[in-house]
Amino acid sequence: MDQSSGAWWRNGIFYQVYPRSFQDSNGDGVGDIQGIIRRLPYLESLGVDAVWLSPIFPSPMADFGYDISDYTGIDPLFGSMEDFDALIEAVHGRGLKLILDLVPNHTSDQHPWFAESRASRDNGKRDWYLWRDAKEDGGAPNNWLSEFGGSAWQRDDATGQYYYHAFLKEQPDLNWRNPDVRKAIYDVMRFWLRKGVDGFRVDVIWHLIKDAEFRDNPPNPHYVEGRPPHEKILTQYSTDQDEVHEVIAEMRAVIDEFPDRVLIGEVYLPLQRLVAYYGNDLGGAHLPFNFALLSTLWSARSIEKIIHDYEAVLPAGAWPNWVLGNHDRPRVAGRVGREQAPVAAMLLLTLRGTPTLYYGDEIGMHQVPIAPEQVQDPFEKNVPGIGVGRDGCRTPMQWDASDNAGFSTARPWLPLASDSAQENVVNLEADSKSILSLYKALIALRKKMPALVTGAYEPVSAQGDLLLYRRRDDEASLTIALNLAAEPVSVTSSSIGFRKEILLSTYLDRTGESIEGVLDLRGNEGVIIG
Repeated sequence: MDQSSGAWWRNGIFYQVYPRSFQDSNGDGVGDIQGIIRRLPYLESLGVDAVWLSPIFPSPMADFGYDISDYTGIDPLFGSMEDFDALIEAVHGRGLKLILDLVPNHTSDQHPWFAESRASRDNGKRDWYLWRDAKEDGGAPNNWLSEFGGSAWQRDDATGQYYYHAFLKEQPDLNWRNPDVRKAIYDVMRFWLRKGVDGFRVDVIWHLIKDAEFRDNPPNPHYVEGRPPHEKILTQYSTDQDEVHEVIAEMRAVIDEFPDRVLIGEVYLPLQRLVAYYGNDLGGAHLPFNFALLSTLWSARSIEKIIHDYEAVLPAGAWPNWVLGNHDRPRVAGRVGREQAPVAAMLLLTLRGTPTLYYGDEIGMHQVPIAPEQVQDPFEKNVPGIGVGRDGCRTPMQWDASDNAGFSTARPWLPLASDSAQENVVNLEADSKSILSLYKALIALRKKMPALVTGAYEPVSAQGDLLLYRRRDDEASLTIALNLAAEPVSVTSSSIGFRKEILLSTYLDRTGESIEGVLDLRGNEGVIIG
């Protein structure tokens, strides 16, 4: 299956909405479906092609929707099924696609499946989850650790066994070796696909299968004090098992029952392991998310190596993708700085592959400091003091300078950024040199120049903190020059070609400027030359 043909998910731009924080329509301080519908004109004007929603299903909200108690409903916090149907119609009516989060690794402990499973050892759904006897000393079955702190095993006093939870104890893991579990989740997928959703982003897809023998994980010899405690062991037996690819192939088969749908996998693995999630003969995920840019040192040579290594290990026919921000990682403007955020935008939108934007990055939203009494994230509550909280990248979207930044008429569930009265959509749309104007210009140029979408990627040799590469097809050859330093730099025409002109600068002030002999870049400037 060649994934390099002209599929919409290959040519398009994805935009992640964290529903709690996008737009509140009913004055409870939490975003909702009707709020998303209200803001679709903005997304259409931005130029994105697909809207991906973090979970909106019924949930006790122990992990803000990633603990699902009903896979085929809508949580009243976000609205009703009628609201969701209206959202699909409105999204499609604007020529956009809608992607849902699928969370198949674990359910809420309030899910009816788990209520049955824990009822007794001989219940018909006992094997739907991962139950194990204690060790002889009464302790946990093995040394596996929860990503949210402590042991990944929770003792159930009623039945005397432990159940496994890779995350919170309120999120018991499903047993994906059980064919009934697989069938149940595949039926969930079909339910939403029949409603018209255009695909799924599958949460922690590399976690689905665990070692059949439940062997202890080995210690991590490279653990650094101050890092999250679960990193003290390597997840050799609790994640990324070979058998997971059979599951993903089955998910792909469900997706392929419906025309023009996409399967995206969340995979935090090294690039060499990541690409296995495309599957044999590309029958796996269409887009296993590539998160390499989220954690790299922000330097030209580091980024150049990531691009090279990723392109080198991609299977034949596989389509790449790039991500700079999401709901689990600090904001890109906080990681690279405000001055470099426009350069990061140009990088994301000119690399070969499908880009995913995280809401608010297009207006330069930064990581918001969260006071201890305002913390909502269970990760931070369980593992305090080392800065693992995710609240700072989930703060409300900054729409205008009114109270609560136009997000809600009530106090928002998380605090707003201190600069929201200045840095908001209304103000930045009125500023022709703003980062929002840059994002719109980048997206418009990408749609105008097929070389930026389907063209080959060609590295160009450079030194220091200058990153150079070309995007080339039969019609055009474009050079992208990104200065990742604060100091100016000059580039000779031997690197960029002769008699070229600047199509776009991150400063939005040099369009049409001719380049003959030398290109002078200001500090923190990127340009596209054609």
